[in-house]
Amino acid sequence: MQPIYMSIKDLIKMLRPHQYLKNLFIFLPLFFGLKITDTTLLLKAFLAFISFSLIASAVYIFNDLNDIKEDRAHPKKKDRPIASGKISKLTASVTILALLCASILPLLYIDHNVASLLLLYVILNVSYTIKLRHVAIMDVSIIAIGFVIRIFVGSVSTGIPISMWIVLVTFLLALFLALAKRRDDVVYYLATGNKIRKSIDGYNLEILNSLMVMMSTVTVVSYIMYTISPEVISYFHTNKIYFTVFFVILGIMRYMQISLLENKSGSPTEMLMKDSFIQFCLAGWMLTFVVLIYFNPHF
Repeated sequence: MQPIYMSIKDLIKMLRPHQYLKNLFIFLPLFFGLKITDTTLLLKAFLAFISFSLIASAVYIFNDLNDIKEDRAHPKKKDRPIASGKISKLTASVTILALLCASILPLLYIDHNVASLLLLYVILNVSYTIKLRHVAIMDVSIIAIGFVIRIFVGSVSTGIPISMWIVLVTFLLALFLALAKRRDDVVYYLATGNKIRKSIDGYNLEILNSLMVMMSTVTVVSYIMYTISPEVISYFHTNKIYFTVFFVILGIMRYMQISLLENKSGSPTEMLMKDSFIQFCLAGWMLTFVVLIYFNPHF
């Protein structure tokens, strides 16, 4: 029974289910649209989440198949199921097809335009894996656009329009996180001499530190402008949204500390799952927002 158990464990690991945390951005239109308690729309968003997650796993496997050589030379990535040889290339390829087929089923119950967004996501990421990830600046931009696509998937699947502020702040925050991830690659390269990807030639610590400082500043300022904008105050019937800014600033400061001081910004998802301070900031932000907009007497 042990070999079967291990194969299932490796298969699940290959799917990278912990990365599904990123797909929670699909629920943001519901949250900000004050419809998170609408069970019908929540179900549609959940189906979109399932479909997107299946496709995301297929993209991760495709990426792993193309990165076998590089992953085997990496101290952490060498243990990935495909790179380590625990899962064959054939099994991985069949799994990709199965995931893509399974992702179609949830789409039958929601707006079919979501399929166009998912196709765009696949094309963008395949292009990223094959070519675009080797181009400095373009590589982090593609990652950020992926988060924006998640927002639009949530909007189209539920029929809830999204604010330009949410799209803008999401893109800026994702760009900041992508730059931190790329910085981790450069730190690893400087320490080992092992170049993980070609785009590293377009970066060094100085420019990445500067870009991260710039993007963190722009992100915070944009979020502040969002919280005090007249249309947002009018929509939520409260001028207290700015209270959530404190948690955003603290969270970004902590992320900067981890990235620039501890040199541990390789995986934003793992950082969210392990760092209690960032978890506190996220929980504080969400709780404050919920109290302000969902327990507002005007609604």
